[in-house]
Amino acid sequence: MISFIHEPVLLEEVLAALQPVAGGLYVDGTVGGGGHAEAILKACSPDGCLVAFDRDDWALKASAKRLAHYGPRLELHHEAFSSIANHLKNRKCDGVLLDLGVSSPQLQEGVRGFSFQSNGPLDMRMDRRQPITAEKLVNELDQNELAEIFWKLGGERRSHRIARSIVEQREMQRLETTEQLAQVVELACPRRGARTHPATAVFQALRMAVNDELIQIELGLESCWSVLKPGGRLAVITFHSGEDRLVKQFNRRLASPYTLRGEIDLPEWREPRKPLAKEIRRKAIKPTELEIKKNYRSRSAQLRVIEKI
Repeated sequence: MISFIHEPVLLEEVLAALQPVAGGLYVDGTVGGGGHAEAILKACSPDGCLVAFDRDDWALKASAKRLAHYGPRLELHHEAFSSIANHLKNRKCDGVLLDLGVSSPQLQEGVRGFSFQSNGPLDMRMDRRQPITAEKLVNELDQNELAEIFWKLGGERRSHRIARSIVEQREMQRLETTEQLAQVVELACPRRGARTHPATAVFQALRMAVNDELIQIELGLESCWSVLKPGGRLAVITFHSGEDRLVKQFNRRLASPYTLRGEIDLPEWREPRKPLAKEIRRKAIKPTELEIKKNYRSRSAQLRVIEKI
């Protein structure tokens, strides 16, 4: 297992958003290697506490080792962030952080199967206790189901061509490795000098499907919101337009001065109410040019923050 230590993105912006103070209770729903968590624990010293969650057992082991010296101020759970409310029960917290997507250490470890950069099994599970893997989806879904995943979750315009090629190839030989899948995609859609590999969107879409990421976000946002105190803040970092859209819609709904009686926002369907939240900033917070130079992975990061009223 490689080191899970990596550079946390938008670190200063996260601390400015959550404003950790001594005696506060905070939640990190995606603790990863513990970079953000350590900064929060330092900022809320000497007696602030952090409850941290992650679906990845490797990440939890790394963060437990890194943060061991914080002792009882840290509580770790091997669970998805959608279960935060169940674990906090009657406790209310001052701030919640979600850092969505896949981490650099996960991408670098071939055995996890998240990337075609290193050959490994078609796994892609955040939580290795679950039965669904990328190999199972690639070899058992029909052509239309695969194409729908590639288009809806990856924005892949050649989704049907790629899905057809996968189905044809697996009839001859089961696809079991990241290298096999990347080669099939490249045969269907030759690179021809393109900067990005043609399998990039396919791998992203499969990862999101395997881990049910969009549903997890919808459930997780509600769970996180329910455990916040009035004045508490929810900060969410996204790396994908679909994720960011869900977070933005969630925030705007809570900050709205009305509810809707229908699915379309028409004036005659609006029912006035007091806003439940305020957006700390209307537009997403993005990394500085300096951070992008230091950590290229941060280039697509966006941070959105709301405060409970």
